[in-house]
Amino acid sequence: MRILHVLDHSVPLHSGYAFRTLAILAQQRALGWTTAQITSAKHTGATAVEEVVDGFTFHRTLPSGSVVERLPVLDQLAVIKGLIRRLLEVIGEVQPEILHAHSPSLNGLAALIAGRRRRLPVVYEVRALWEDGAVDHGTSQADSWRYRASRALETLVLRRADAVTTICEGLRGEIAARGVPRRAIAVIPNGVDTGQFTASGQPDRVLTRSLGLDGARVLGFIGSFYAYEGLSMLLQALPRVLERAPDVRVLLVGGGFEEGALRRQACASRAGDRVVFAGRVPHERIGAYYSVMEALVYPRRRSRLTELVTPLKPLEAMAQGRLVVASDVGGHKELIRDGETGVLFRAGDAASLADAVVDLLEQRGRWPKLQSHGRRFVEEERTWTASVARYRDVFGSLSLAAR
Repeated sequence: MRILHVLDHSVPLHSGYAFRTLAILAQQRALGWTTAQITSAKHTGATAVEEVVDGFTFHRTLPSGSVVERLPVLDQLAVIKGLIRRLLEVIGEVQPEILHAHSPSLNGLAALIAGRRRRLPVVYEVRALWEDGAVDHGTSQADSWRYRASRALETLVLRRADAVTTICEGLRGEIAARGVPRRAIAVIPNGVDTGQFTASGQPDRVLTRSLGLDGARVLGFIGSFYAYEGLSMLLQALPRVLERAPDVRVLLVGGGFEEGALRRQACASRAGDRVVFAGRVPHERIGAYYSVMEALVYPRRRSRLTELVTPLKPLEAMAQGRLVVASDVGGHKELIRDGETGVLFRAGDAASLADAVVDLLEQRGRWPKLQSHGRRFVEEERTWTASVARYRDVFGSLSLAAR
């Protein structure tokens, strides 16, 4: 089976989107399928029409340089137009049997148009609803024309695609509410390579010393610093945590839009000297940073995005044998069973967060059960091997329909 993946961006850019793509490509090839990959003009930094990264050849859609690409609305139309043109070229070169387009809907629409011209079936995969992401990033409002237009385009693509996949049950319900039969929506959840993330109880001592964390119990976060992640709530809760657990430190690994605001908040707090910003780290070093953390804290705010979409990072933490403390938004509740694989607290409530953290730190007898159950959940339900195998039924049905 030959599959052409249509993507927003990819490695060498680092994001959950890019890493999910890599995992899918690797596992699909392990199943004996042939994959090709194309990115839209939204992938930044490309200078050639082809680029080999991590053993995969990515066909790039380079910006045309036209002034249109810098104008509101017209810039999005330019992305679609450029991707259609490039898709038709790549289809002629790699001769795929299926187009597998991944969010956002700009990719889906381009794939639908190119697919109809070349009589190829199109699978559309929803990883997130990008109109809701724009609201949470502060670049759009839920009642704006831009939000409504983006939502309408997403719905159009969902209804026209030959098959629809998504990453979690929350999004599956949202897609069904837009007129796609629930039974026709396949869930391909995020997963973890359990060989890469091993449960180890030994912290990296050299790293611990270099970060100034000797003798501390470390609460950590690894990921992108977006507003919806609620990291400001973690810093707000820290003084209350320190009242009962004065040896606690917070380690924030990553970066993003909120980094400046978080640094200013930490400086203004009486607990600011207990917060360590490690910055972005190489992906291959992530395991070492997990090892120095007693518990990972995910204080996501309540919003449409966080209610519907499951994050990837808690799975990595559970695979690493770390304790997990998270807000009770829908995306977390789909992954974390309160008191069994992790601990949930009330979203948006700094006191609830602090109490959940301190109670957990004081009850060491609970740790082995939480850690072992979390690891087992990942091994049994959230490996990339198990997740990607679900594409067999999706692609198989399209191949049968084409005969």
